[in-house]
Amino acid sequence: MPMKKGAKRKAIRKDEAASTTTTDSVDSTAAATAGIANKEPKQKVEEPMKVVRKPKRAKPETEPEFFDDQRELEDLWKQVFPVGTEWDQLDLLSEYKWNFSNLEDAFEEGGVLHGQKVYLFSCTEPQLLFFNGQSKVTCIPVVVAIVSPFPPSDKIGINSVQRESEEILDMKQMKMDWVPYIPLGKRGSSVERLKSQIFILSCVQRRAGLKHMKLDRVKKFEYCLPYFYHPLKEDETEQSTVVDIMYPIEPKPVVCEFDWEMDDLEEFTTELIAAEELTEDQKDAFKEFVKEKVREGKRANREAREKRKKAREEMSQDKVAAFEKMRFYKFYPVASPDTPDVSNVKSPFINRYYGKAHQVL
Repeated sequence: MPMKKGAKRKAIRKDEAASTTTTDSVDSTAAATAGIANKEPKQKVEEPMKVVRKPKRAKPETEPEFFDDQRELEDLWKQVFPVGTEWDQLDLLSEYKWNFSNLEDAFEEGGVLHGQKVYLFSCTEPQLLFFNGQSKVTCIPVVVAIVSPFPPSDKIGINSVQRESEEILDMKQMKMDWVPYIPLGKRGSSVERLKSQIFILSCVQRRAGLKHMKLDRVKKFEYCLPYFYHPLKEDETEQSTVVDIMYPIEPKPVVCEFDWEMDDLEEFTTELIAAEELTEDQKDAFKEFVKEKVREGKRANREAREKRKKAREEMSQDKVAAFEKMRFYKFYPVASPDTPDVSNVKSPFINRYYGKAHQVL
């Protein structure tokens, strides 16, 4: 059956469209294939290595550590100058951890020094002590406290067996003085504002300066004794009947003591000759030397009594009362595992000027 003209044209257009579609599809496929062929292969990106951390070990539980609080007067005893101690012995005071908590406690309520005006000086006492399985001579630090409304003395006595006579000097000549003690917690405060009730004997002489001094001057520091004069009491020297004798002869001097009440001079001299301390031809000169020393001793005792009587007469009632109330306390280190035991060597004796303490702690 013959087609109509319009239907024939539609059929031709349909075939052309199909042909075009097929061609485009082939071209697209070819282009895609060519693109794949020309494209470089992708490189494989490696992932970064992960660090595997070991789990932390739990720390073993420990007991909390506690520290002692710093005490206000912890270094009080160390600040006091140890009068009369040889310079090369000062370092030995740090050999042990001496404990003076008894001195600190004395300033607390109920203590013997609580609320008092106090003057402190220190000294050392060499004693043979047993510690850690051995015996040795140990320098024991000792602190003396004087309860007084005014400084007990501004003098220093210089005396020793090697010196023929004693000297009484102003403290300042030996670079010593009473200075206020500032407690640890108040070191930033001014001295005037503190109104301190604790005064310590201090020495500003430095050890480095000793090498520029003459030996006699250096030795004076080692022979120092804190001096005290009590106008209401006679001391032992005023009542003593003993004189020290140092008779200068060759090859060595005669050194001894003579008691003018107990010793007979003739018999005393004869015994020295028998001991070959003297020769027979030195006898008369020696006896005259001793008699002169006895006269000096008696004169010194008489003058001391007169001086004391005059001082007592010139003193006010307030000062007399202050001297009567004055008290001396002597502190030794307390027992501790770090130090030798000093309980068996405690003594109330302070020195020849102060005599004995009212209480030993």
